[in-house]
Amino acid sequence: DRFLVTTPVATDCFQLLGLTALFIASKQVEVQPPTTGELLAHCRGAFTRQQLRNLEYIVLRRLNFDLMAPTISFFLEYFNLVRLEAPQADAQEAADAQSLAVGIAELSLADYAFVTYAPSLLAAGSLGLADRLLHHCRPADLQVSGYPEQLLQDCMAQLRLLVSLNEDSLSTLLPPEVAQKCLW
Repeated sequence: DRFLVTTPVATDCFQLLGLTALFIASKQVEVQPPTTGELLAHCRGAFTRQQLRNLEYIVLRRLNFDLMAPTISFFLEYFNLVRLEAPQADAQEAADAQSLAVGIAELSLADYAFVTYAPSLLAAGSLGLADRLLHHCRPADLQVSGYPEQLLQDCMAQLRLLVSLNEDSLSTLLPPEVAQKCLW
């Protein structure tokens, strides 16, 4: 997406761009990324190694080699780690809240109303709402997010509305034991 914002791409090159994006991503994430030959085999010889390498170079240059962007998932993990480091942290509460917060965050990704929220705010709001829905005794300290209380409350209110409209969908995303603990 970030590349497409900066560069017009011909329709017949989208498959090569997708392949190139997969190639770059696999190098970032996988311990043993697929080889160029393995990736090109999926395209049945439509592209050459050189075309893949050239587009990889172009994409990386356009993105200034800045491949990582913080996501809601990144912040959820961080806030949960901070929670677990707190004195008398409850690991089960943290795990349940994490599961529910991930589900809430996934719902927010599909709703344009949440595009204006920063990933860190959505993560904090999702975690705060998860603690409320699960009635946790030791909720996460959301001050670590750095957001004012009112902004967090507004975000959680919007997320609560989203959850109330999508309870059935959300409950299917959750592990059954977490879904049963939720007080919708």
